[in-house]
Amino acid sequence: MAVTKEEMVRWCQALVEPSADAAERSLEAYLDAIPRLDSLSDCSEGTRVLIRGDVDAKPGANVGDGDVRLRSMEDTLEYGRQRGWVQVIFGHIGRKPEGSLDKVAARLGELLGADVPLLSDWLDEESMTISDAAAGAIADAAPGSILMLDNTRRYDVERLLWKANADEAAAAADKLARLANSFAEKVATVYVNEALSAGSLDASSTVVPAAMDRVALGHYVAGEFDGPMRRCREADLVVFSGLKADKLDDLEAIVNRGHVKLVLSAGSLAMALAKAAAELDGQEFSMGVAEDPAHADKPYFIPRERIDQARRMVEAGREQGIEFVTPVDFVLQDGQASDLIGPGDQQFDVGPKSSALYAEKVSEFIAASKSRGDGKTSVAFHNGVFGMFEDERFAEGTRKFVGELKRMKDAGVEVYVGGGEGGKALDLYGEPDWVTHCFTAGGTVLNALGGEPVPYLLALSMATAK
Repeated sequence: MAVTKEEMVRWCQALVEPSADAAERSLEAYLDAIPRLDSLSDCSEGTRVLIRGDVDAKPGANVGDGDVRLRSMEDTLEYGRQRGWVQVIFGHIGRKPEGSLDKVAARLGELLGADVPLLSDWLDEESMTISDAAAGAIADAAPGSILMLDNTRRYDVERLLWKANADEAAAAADKLARLANSFAEKVATVYVNEALSAGSLDASSTVVPAAMDRVALGHYVAGEFDGPMRRCREADLVVFSGLKADKLDDLEAIVNRGHVKLVLSAGSLAMALAKAAAELDGQEFSMGVAEDPAHADKPYFIPRERIDQARRMVEAGREQGIEFVTPVDFVLQDGQASDLIGPGDQQFDVGPKSSALYAEKVSEFIAASKSRGDGKTSVAFHNGVFGMFEDERFAEGTRKFVGELKRMKDAGVEVYVGGGEGGKALDLYGEPDWVTHCFTAGGTVLNALGGEPVPYLLALSMATAK
């Protein structure tokens, strides 16, 4: 289904600046509108199917090491193999254009017990068309074959919409339309999204569906959204941390949905909340180098507008009965705990007093959960880590709190963990059964829990409506 430049202009503008109707539409409404994999059961042998795969993985030396995202695709790929489809997987590895999916293709082949050829240099960026070599390899593939296109982010077009406004999106529409149409002409007209973590405005996950005849959610992604994601949106407690203050946007969106009553925070996000609360109470709070303009180019720097944002959140929370819990001591750059952050200091972890405070708040939450009396099970969502846990000097806060996740689960609370660093911490300091569910993606979960539509769900719903 070829897409015109004018249609692509409207498509991209809807992606970068969703309408009020799109923004207000519930996650459940998006999911109900998008077909599932079984809707493609009538696709005959030899049908070429484009799979947006969760290939951003770092396979270790042995199967099962660093390949959880790849394993999440197995059921969908096996579904296609049984029907004799020619499946073409594409996606990115990291953020750097020079990254390659060679190890990913090799590991996926090991998991499936099949050869998964990697097609490099598959796009002519000047004409925005799939190369003849890649198109030929796909056309010649036998029924049941699985191929992989190398790192989509090696091409600038994949990233055109990342920070685009409506006008910039319109300017990029001609190039994006040519890309989408070339995929439809030379690769496939059937598209399956099996990449839970693909939450960015990558062209592969949000633009290419515009030219597809049929789209669907893969088995794993559909299962995550239909089950644990919907349940996670009912969280009463969120545990939130992060190095960058822009995580405040995610937290604000989650809080604004109206379910959360308790927020345990750490990292730069907590620094902003703590300073905001101190200002509201007429007190002083130093964030150290995090508020020094000389460090404005560093990821841990917290600009004034983030403090103002945190202040609005704390004020609203106090009116709505939402409690924000912030650290009361900090592990500084020398590895020592301190109740204060000096002007030249930087916090790298929460201190022992903070860990004790979090444990106390978890106890209160468990007690309240057991006595709520409405027959409902309480839900907790944990995202991020408390410090630079890859350095043992700054790992204790995270290590201790992983134990709190188990305590909540053992007490009957449903506990969900976002992917990324939260999942790594669970692997290091706990066991999988310490929580109810651990997602393979962090950003997408935050998006789904907040107020903005998940970009690829918006794209798939628009494609379905066509």
